[in-house]
Amino acid sequence: MFGTEMAPFVIFFIAAVLAALTHGWVRAGIMLTAPILGAINLWMTPEGSYWAISLLDFELSLLRVDRLAILFGYLFHLAAFIAIVYSLHLRDRMQQTASMLYAGSALGAVFAGDLLTLFVFWELLAITSVFLIWARRTSHSYHAGMRYLLIQIVSGLLLLGGIIAYAHLYGSIAFEDIGLSGVHGWLIFIAFGIKCGFPFLHNWLTDAYPEATPTGTVFLSAFTTKVAIYALARGYPGTELLVYIGAAMTCFPIFFAVIENDLRRVLAYSLINQLGFMVVGIGIGTALAINGAVAHAFNDVIFKGLLFMSMGAVLHVTGKINGSELGGLYKTMPKTTILCIVGAASISAFPLFSGFVSKSMIMSAALNNDHTWVWLMLLFASAGVFHHAGIKIPYFAFFAHDSGIRAKEPPLNMLLAMTIAATLCVTIGIFPELLYQLLPYDLDYNPYDATHVLAQTQLLFFSALAFVWLNLYKMYPPELPSVNLEVDWLYRRLVPRTLQRLSEAKSRLVRQMSTATARRVPRMMHFISKHYAPQGVLAKASSTGTAVMWTVFLLLIYLLVDLSLG
Repeated sequence: MFGTEMAPFVIFFIAAVLAALTHGWVRAGIMLTAPILGAINLWMTPEGSYWAISLLDFELSLLRVDRLAILFGYLFHLAAFIAIVYSLHLRDRMQQTASMLYAGSALGAVFAGDLLTLFVFWELLAITSVFLIWARRTSHSYHAGMRYLLIQIVSGLLLLGGIIAYAHLYGSIAFEDIGLSGVHGWLIFIAFGIKCGFPFLHNWLTDAYPEATPTGTVFLSAFTTKVAIYALARGYPGTELLVYIGAAMTCFPIFFAVIENDLRRVLAYSLINQLGFMVVGIGIGTALAINGAVAHAFNDVIFKGLLFMSMGAVLHVTGKINGSELGGLYKTMPKTTILCIVGAASISAFPLFSGFVSKSMIMSAALNNDHTWVWLMLLFASAGVFHHAGIKIPYFAFFAHDSGIRAKEPPLNMLLAMTIAATLCVTIGIFPELLYQLLPYDLDYNPYDATHVLAQTQLLFFSALAFVWLNLYKMYPPELPSVNLEVDWLYRRLVPRTLQRLSEAKSRLVRQMSTATARRVPRMMHFISKHYAPQGVLAKASSTGTAVMWTVFLLLIYLLVDLSLG
């Protein structure tokens, strides 16, 4: 039943149990060892299906290894290692244990060979990750975590419903190409879309991620949404609807990110923007587009993780994260500033940085497949991400104005984790073939041709010029202390207010009924007493003769009626 190959999630789950039972450097050593051993184990595991289990009439496969799963497997081991290094200063048993279980759940989902196994790890992702939000132990984080958990459970229920319909229709639960034919396809599609941050289904991300701990947000940014990208690439490649959904995802977050004050929430919007590029690539469905999508997922985990780590470091040492309260930190945090700029250059797809070598693949695939309007939207989105993530994040955190804060650099482990991520951003940008050889399909692609380099350089130059011009003439949206609501207004404002008003109406109705009852009860009691009390009219005794008279009278009426009808 079980092969000799070890499922990657097992290593992380064992490490989570040991982390919960130990403390100090012993716990840190266990956590650091898990992704290293897991990556070695994955490297030694040949392609194929293992850990098969028979359940009722279905065959479960807990470990399915192919090129698509292997890329995400290496990515998640790498992301876990960087995030663990970043969190070594913690002494929070709950948060550290939850992070190991969370990373293991992501690996379990990626290597699941059937939909039921995917569902189990899909739900574990939700349950384990919410503790990274609650670990901040504030009122905001508690409520954000509850909303996050509710939406994630809805995603799981939709997935389960789709699996049941799929199994009933096909008699199989193998996790292969699903498509949008039938109710099962749409249910599973929406379930994946919730975790991927589709438009109108995305607010859990911008609501909850900024409320997590500085280290928790780094873990969160790496796993949940990338598991959804993997699931879409596995189940819905070439689904044209994804092209238009992804194009919308790249554009709409820009407008909210530009006016947002919380810099970690800016990055949350930026995460949706980058997910949109991946979704477009999956929707196009060609070998170049799928390679571009999964390559960009790989790079996004690293450069977005680097940006979240830099903002987490700022929050850790200053206790502040709003752009209106920061500025001038480059004076006392120069290392963090430089590392943040590397992440900003990578997400903006500067040549020689990692974002350039993957984003250009998706845009080339869009042009090659006659999606001209989509390509123009991606071009606009590329300029927008440079504004809100490439410029706004480092500018308002470190340069905009002198906030008077003189914070020191974060702990050494934080700087080390950011340095590893920054080094990877530059290395992949200069030597893209290191990443290309891991991609699902073989390809011959050169990102550094003259057309790509010139077009991207001009785009970035004019975007920077526009930012400078808008800023000089005070036309760029200022950083204001505020809370910006969009679709989440429905469930954070409309629904609570509606429920509150219904509750108030119910209370008024109960009060009115109580008042009316209080007036009518004495009258009712008087009536009952008058007629049914021992001295009442109906309680008085009457003679037998009177009763006989009434009986005869009624019988006479009956006979008369009967004779008249006859």
